[in-house]
Amino acid sequence: MTDQHGLKPYDVDVTVDAGRDEAWEAVTQPAVLHQWFGWDYDGLDAEIRQIFVDEATLLAPERMGWADGSYLEVSGDDDRARVRVAREGTGPSSPDRYDAIEEGWRAFLLQLRYLLNARPPGLRRTLYLTGETTGWQALSLAEGGWERSGPRVAWTVNTDGHLIVVAGRVPLDDANAARTEVTVSTFGLDDAAFEVRREEWTKRWAPLAANAEVTTAADPSPDN
Repeated sequence: MTDQHGLKPYDVDVTVDAGRDEAWEAVTQPAVLHQWFGWDYDGLDAEIRQIFVDEATLLAPERMGWADGSYLEVSGDDDRARVRVAREGTGPSSPDRYDAIEEGWRAFLLQLRYLLNARPPGLRRTLYLTGETTGWQALSLAEGGWERSGPRVAWTVNTDGHLIVVAGRVPLDDANAARTEVTVSTFGLDDAAFEVRREEWTKRWAPLAANAEVTTAADPSPDN
């Protein structure tokens, strides 16, 4: 059992345009998890299995938990559902304190909501952009329409219909450059179309971030 002393508590949720059963399937079936969780790299399938199959414990119908005291639960009815991830801890709950797991859930639940609300056709393929930059530079990747999930995460859908989620190690309003991660989720692109998008995003990201990298399914997991 993981010692929860000092862990930051958090509580993150999204409401989706899907029934409770479909939402539960989306957080328990590896094929569906691959459509929203994380970003593409060569180890994503193994990571999904480790987190949601090997390490998860079913605590109740439509609720699973992990050793650090965090849990995921789905509630709702046949038309709409709420997906909530929370962790009880004894550490400071200040939003100024960065917690990688909390911010990861903020980003991933936005990706889940997009999948279930927009229902984009085809399989997801992602571009994962990493580097050191400021929030305002990262948010310049798409014009307007940005919405926030806490101080460090923002999302929008660009004119190509791609979901863009930006997550920073510091608040996005901070003037200082810091580690920033951008996940671009595309759907239904063949190899040629995806390669065009990869080249476009690589050229767009490189001038904005120091140590800029773009990760796709053909790459290993980038260093965090």
